[in-house]
Parts: sequence; C-alpha cells; structure tokens
Amino acid sequence: MNALEVSLIEDIAVFYDNPLGFVKYIFPWGEGSLKDSYPDKWQIETLETIGQAVKDGATLGEAIRIAVASGHGIGKTAFVSWIILWFISTREFPQIVVTSNTANQLSAKTWRELAKWHRLAINKHWFEWTATKFYHKEYPDTWFASAIPWSINNSEAFAGTHEKHVLVIYDEASGIHDQIWEVTEGAMTTAGAMWVAFGNPTKNTGRFRECFGKFKHRWITRQIDSREAKQASLSQIQQWVDDYGEDSDFVRVRVRGVFPRAGSNQFIGADIVEACRRYVAQGYEGLERVIGVDVARFGDDQSVIIKRQGRKVFEPVKYRGLDTMSLASRVVEMIDEYRPDAIFIDGVGVGGGVIDRVKQLRPSANIIDVVAGSTASDSAKYFNKRAEMWGLVRDYLKAGAELPSDNELLEELQAVEYGFSPKQQIQIEKKEDMKARGLSSPDVADALCLTFAEIIMRKEESHQHVPSYVGEMGWGF
Repeated sequence: MNALEVSLIEDIAVFYDNPLGFVKYIFPWGEGSLKDSYPDKWQIETLETIGQAVKDGATLGEAIRIAVASGHGIGKTAFVSWIILWFISTREFPQIVVTSNTANQLSAKTWRELAKWHRLAINKHWFEWTATKFYHKEYPDTWFASAIPWSINNSEAFAGTHEKHVLVIYDEASGIHDQIWEVTEGAMTTAGAMWVAFGNPTKNTGRFRECFGKFKHRWITRQIDSREAKQASLSQIQQWVDDYGEDSDFVRVRVRGVFPRAGSNQFIGADIVEACRRYVAQGYEGLERVIGVDVARFGDDQSVIIKRQGRKVFEPVKYRGLDTMSLASRVVEMIDEYRPDAIFIDGVGVGGGVIDRVKQLRPSANIIDVVAGSTASDSAKYFNKRAEMWGLVRDYLKAGAELPSDNELLEELQAVEYGFSPKQQIQIEKKEDMKARGLSSPDVADALCLTFAEIIMRKEESHQHVPSYVGEMGWGF
C-alpha cells in the first residue's frame, strides 16, 4: 500500500462522527459536475445533527434514530447516498440495509443515486456498485450495503444482526409496512446502530407518523419545507399552492413536509387492489365490451391497450417506441378481434393522430375521443375528467373486480396520489409529478381509467343493459 493510500485511509477515519466533514472532503465540490453545487442548508444542519447523535450515542450506549419528513424535491436522495458512503467508509465490516416504499423507487431512484455519488467520491476505488449490492472490493461478503425491497414474506431481512456497525435506511418511509418497522427494531439493540427514515409524510397514521408522535422521545426528528431547499422548483411549488391551496393536504405533504389531516393521500389503497386480486368475475359475458387506449407522449412512456367487460379486466397489451400509425393498426386489430361497443382513446397530443387513423380505417366503430383535462360530468366533485375517471375506477374496484396478474397495473393503481382544488374538488396528481417522485407514468392504469369516460350500452342488448360501474346513485353492476 502506497503512502497516498495510507494517508487517504487515515484522513477518512477521522470522520467517524463527522458526516459533514466527510461529505465536504470526499466529493469535488466546485469542480466538474459539482461546479455550481454545495450541500444545502438543511443537509448541512442534518449532517451536523447526525454527527452530534453519534457522539452522544457513543456516550449513552444507545442506537440512533433519525426521521426526516419533507416536501418534494429537496435533495433527500443525494443525502441518503452521502450517509451510505459515510457509514461504509468510516466503519469496518458494517451491515447496511436500504429499502424504499416500492421496488421501483428503490432501484430507479435511491440506489441509482448511490451509483452517481460513488463515481464522484475520492475513495471510489475502494468499493463496487451493483444493482443490488454495494461492497468493499477486498471484503465483498462482510463489508457491504444491500438494496432490499421490503416484503412481509421477507421481513427477516430487516431483523437484528450480530454486526457491530448497523445502518438501516428507509426512503419514502410512509409507504413501508408497520411490520417491517417492528422487525427493524431488532437491529437497534447494538449501541451505535443507526436507523434513518426519510420521506414525504403521506399518511397521518403508521410508524413513520409515530416517529413524530408517540415515539418522538426515541427519534431525532426534522420537518423540511421544500421552499427552504435551493434544489426545489419554486415555480412548480407555486403552481401546486395555486391549484390546491396553501393549507390543503396535497401542499402540506408535497411542499410543507407536514402530515395530512386525512388518513392518506394515496387514492386507491393497497387493501382494495389486494381484494381484487382474489376476485373472480361472473356473469360478465352479456355486458358491454370496452377498450381503453393510452397513447405514449414521452420517450420512456408506453402505449397501452386494455379490454374490460363488466367486472373483468383483461391482460393489457403494451408497446414501446411505436409510432401513431402503427399503434392505430394495433387498435384496429383489437377492434376486429374483440368487437367492442366502444373504444376510448386518449386524444391529447399525439393521441389525436391515432383517433383520426382508426376512424378512417373503421368508420363504423364507436371511437370516443377522451380529453383528460376536460370538465368532469360531476364537476362539483371532480376537478376534471381524469379525476372523475380515476374516481369511478376506485368505486369499481371497491365493489369487486377481477384484475389481471399484471404487476405494473397493480402497482400503478396504488401509486397515484390526490388532493383537493381550491373549490374542494378531487384532483389527481399529474403524470409529470409522479415522475418527479421517481415513479413511472401510470400508462396501464390510465388505459383502464379511460374505459370509464362514458357509460356505454351493449349494442346487441341495449334494452337489457345494466351499467358496469357504480355511481353516486347506487347504480347496479
């Protein structure tokens, strides 16, 4: 080992209880991609808080628990990466477990961000990053961090270990099941063990909320307003405030870092979707057949065609990189095969070209142009047509529906959040806002929602038809 490497090891060892000093030392601030970057005020203060907690914890012989509730876009994913790199660089043979609310958030945002900061670190040659593991090259089996999607069936991954140095990180902690929190408590029996929970405060119940409530005596807590963070988009924040109102639950959660008054801003609960996975539709064969077509607008989105008949939703068909003419041809093939009573097509943007082509090829088909931003039929309740369609899907699923075993659909139905407009209308978050949260565009779920844009009568037996979803007046199924 050369003298420079020995010096580097000695320098970094000094930062055992000084994560702020580590972050300042390890990255090339003011150079290259960090030319105009420097830790934000809240990041500096929180790093100082963690450093003091390590010093106090060593004295008191206690585990360290830190919970940070924040608005959106403050730079918390970068902060999580710094904590991982600090802990794994300053402690011998640590065990680090990182999880998030969804597998997609964990892999696409949290863990990918770690790869970025690893490449920038002065000691990057010590470690290797893979899709699920970040480890010391000389001790790959005993000195590492793991990205582990949480599961009730795999809760033991979050239990206590015999390692001296343990770090558990929860990203988007509100979405992690209480049982995983309870199991993780077992890892906090070692003095100096650390548990850091971050996230938007999306629920006013559950263990993340309790970090700021009945368990506050155990946790060091911070609540950060996005407007205090230099990385946040102030124009986007102002738009949310204008759309929803300063004191709405949407702004409380996404901007102010304050827990909502309602139980959750998740629009369709996991319990509803889980019940539908066990539901078997019967008697749907005589009901109307409808097709929903969500047309991709952006490069990483996908076009989706989905069929629904009564209480049964069929396997979606998905296409990436398909131009509008080719997609129109696929829709026509589906029309010829399925003979639907109506085809609902997302007509916004490039969708208009698909509609025109399908009408040209199948002029007798009942093609319905759906504009998600148009006025809802029940405008007193819903902000726009998109919110109304999602509301009708929620009612439909609550009453029981057979869903296909499509993980994208099942996850997307649960991913969308909602708030209220200044007129107290239900308002569904935009696709762009979901992407900003690290989620994919809900293309499959939106295709299903399109099938609820209008009530459709069965052509052959219209006089016997019963609408396939329930509305405010208790329509049948």
